[in-house]
Amino acid sequence: MGITEPGADDNAIGAVERAFAVVDVVRERGTVRIDDVATALDIPTSTAHSHLATLESVGYVVQGDDGYRLSCRFLRDGVAVRQRRNVFRATRAEIDALADSTGEVANLGIEENGQRVLLYQAEGTEAVYDNAPIGEHTEMHWTALGKAILAHCSADYVDEIVDTYGMPRATRHTITDRDRLDRELARIEDRGYAIEDEERREGIRSVASPVVVDGRVVGSISVSGPKERLDDERIEASILPELRNTVNVVEVKYAYE
Repeated sequence: MGITEPGADDNAIGAVERAFAVVDVVRERGTVRIDDVATALDIPTSTAHSHLATLESVGYVVQGDDGYRLSCRFLRDGVAVRQRRNVFRATRAEIDALADSTGEVANLGIEENGQRVLLYQAEGTEAVYDNAPIGEHTEMHWTALGKAILAHCSADYVDEIVDTYGMPRATRHTITDRDRLDRELARIEDRGYAIEDEERREGIRSVASPVVVDGRVVGSISVSGPKERLDDERIEASILPELRNTVNVVEVKYAYE
C-alpha cells in the first residue's frame, strides 16, 4: 500500500494535471461554458477552450447547445475498472441478496489511495438512499465500510492516511481524535464489525464487516439505513448474522475466483 498525494510528483505533466482539473469542474457542475471553466481554475479563456476542445476530440467531453458535459466514455471506463476487481465479481450477487433479505441498502467498499471507494450498492424494498453514489471517494474514518478496512490495516498505513488527509468532520458525530479512532479500530478488530452512527450523514446508521482473504483485507460489506430502523437490537439479532453469512460466502468465492 501507499498513498499518492496530488502534486507530489516532480515528473508530473502539468497539461495532463490541468486536463483532469477541467474534468473535475465539468463533473461537479454537470454542464459548463468555457468561461465557467476559466473562472473555476483561474486560467485564460483560450486555455480552457483548448482543454475542452481536446477532451471533445478524444470523446471524453461532448458539446451541446447549453455547453460541455462529460461523455459516457467515463461510464465505460468505470464499468471496466470495476469488472476487473475480483472482490466485485465475488460480491455483486451476494450484495443484491443481502439488500433483499434486510430490505435496506447493502454496500461494497474498498480502500484506494487511503480513501473509501463505494464500489457497488443495492437497495432493498425499504431502503432509504443516503446520497452515496457509486464510485464515491471519501474519508475512511467517516464510514463503517472504511473503519472496517482500517481496523485490518497496519498502524503505519493508518498513520500515513491520517497524515495525508487529516481527520475532518462530516457531522457532529464524526470521530476527529486520533486516540479515539485507535480505540475504535481496536474494538472493531476484536468484535469483527464496525458501526457508523450518524458519522457521515445525520440520521443514517450502518454496520460493516471486512472481507479478509489469506490474511489480507480486500474490501468490506455493509448494511445501512435510518437510525430508527438500525437500532442495536436489530443489528445484533438479524442484520449481523446475515452480514456475517454474506461475508463468509464472499470470502470463499473470492478465494476460488
